[in-house]
Amino acid sequence: MKLRPMSIEGAWEITPQQHGDPRGLFLEWYRFDRLAEAVGHPLRLAQGNLSVSARDVVRGIHFADVPPGQAKYVTCVRGAVLDVVVDLRVGSPTFGRWEGVRLDDLDRRAVYLAEGLGHGFCALTDDATLTYLCSTTYTPSAEHAVHPLDEELGIDWPAGSPQLSARDAAAPTLAQARAAGLLPVYGTCREYEAGLRAAPHSGGV
Repeated sequence: MKLRPMSIEGAWEITPQQHGDPRGLFLEWYRFDRLAEAVGHPLRLAQGNLSVSARDVVRGIHFADVPPGQAKYVTCVRGAVLDVVVDLRVGSPTFGRWEGVRLDDLDRRAVYLAEGLGHGFCALTDDATLTYLCSTTYTPSAEHAVHPLDEELGIDWPAGSPQLSARDAAAPTLAQARAAGLLPVYGTCREYEAGLRAAPHSGGV
């Protein structure tokens, strides 16, 4: 597999090598050792999620308090999505920037995003199915969202009429979330990541 650092620090695009013949295909969609080599520490696997979305559904922009935050490794196993990473870390050189990657069941790319980064996606097909590996379990009190249609973010969602959940539709803008003290702090995220690199690890857990 090939790992490409994205323009936002802490985000990576992973492209697997697919091996196919008339019977079908095989690929390694996750390798803890290759990811750890790139990001400097293994991804702790605490929870696996799966979501299915209709075309034009937009989910996000979601993030968690740091510490501990929630790193994610995301891939699309059916259909296609535009997967979006947003830098929500106050003080980051790329604060407020977003970058999108098409994830689909053809190229079978994945995206890794570190703690403190925001995540969202737009379903490009019906029954678009994403699977997530997460570094922490879901904790409702520590989970937050920024409105995905916030003009300040200016995300170019490929949907004529984006469908949002009630939670996402009511989410604050980036400026409102910052004023309320909800956003992660870049320095705190860097310190937490340094602790992960210094901790002893084995086997990707």
